[in-house]
Amino acid sequence: MDIPQYSDVEAAAKRIAGKAVRTPLLNYPVLDERTKMRVFIKPENLQRTGSFKFRGAYNAISTMSQEARDNGVYAISSGNHAQGVACAAKLFGCSATILMPSDAPKIKMARTRSHGATVVEFDREKDDRDVIARKFGEETGMTFVHPYDNPKVVAGQGTVGREIAQDLEKLEVEPDRAIVCTGGGGLTSGVALALSHHFPKTQIHCSEPEGFDDYRRSLEAGELKRNAKTTGSVCDSIITTMPGKIGFEINRKLLHSGLVVSDREALDAVRFAFEELKLVAEPGGAVALASLLKFCSQWEGETAVITISGGNIDPDILQRALTTN
Repeated sequence: MDIPQYSDVEAAAKRIAGKAVRTPLLNYPVLDERTKMRVFIKPENLQRTGSFKFRGAYNAISTMSQEARDNGVYAISSGNHAQGVACAAKLFGCSATILMPSDAPKIKMARTRSHGATVVEFDREKDDRDVIARKFGEETGMTFVHPYDNPKVVAGQGTVGREIAQDLEKLEVEPDRAIVCTGGGGLTSGVALALSHHFPKTQIHCSEPEGFDDYRRSLEAGELKRNAKTTGSVCDSIITTMPGKIGFEINRKLLHSGLVVSDREALDAVRFAFEELKLVAEPGGAVALASLLKFCSQWEGETAVITISGGNIDPDILQRALTTN
């Protein structure tokens, strides 16, 4: 198994330079006052395609041979990785097909198509996504870009952590802890690689929705654990069957613990981000903020950094977050 190192993150940073947005590191007095902490936010909802996923997709496709790119690429995703792959493929002039669950947010399907990708829908509950992906590759000869269990993807996502570390070092700040939105673990493992390199004392947490906390359970068990369900959370962007093997090899050594929030807490974080921070976050992209708001009383006086990993939210979900008490 090819496990990326911090040097791979540095190489990825060079490849994506000028293509990916270097998102800012933000600090809000209102959030500091609410949590009684000093908090920095990495807003990847401001990234190209609205989430961090563009980074890993671009890095992965950039390292492929021209022959592989000529044959086209494909991915399986509920939306953020789909858009990242579609956009990156377009920049390289290669075709892209995305296998998407039929219940994926409409805005994500539309934007995936807007980048020129072909969308093939499947039933998230009835169909085995791994079988579908393998069969599609055998039939088409296209190259699969896994959303998280791919060393180049992990290294690309690690540039989020590298930028966080560089910006904090300029401020002469060492964070006590970091909280990362977690699905399959690509972003979390990449960020963990970078932050542990720069700040070895920082405690890093993954954050997941209730009922889909396969990462927390896997960390506690020391082995991969599956989720019993594949649907049932508003945090669609971070629902996975089980952690990726590559990311888990990194995270089981570098993560401090797993945090879990309810759908209601995720939606409350979406609302807080919108009303107080003026940031648009999707529920899955707001779970790190939700964890911070939930557990901050335990960390009073500390300095923390969190990710907002995506902002591709359907209007009806945003309205639900804003209007439901």
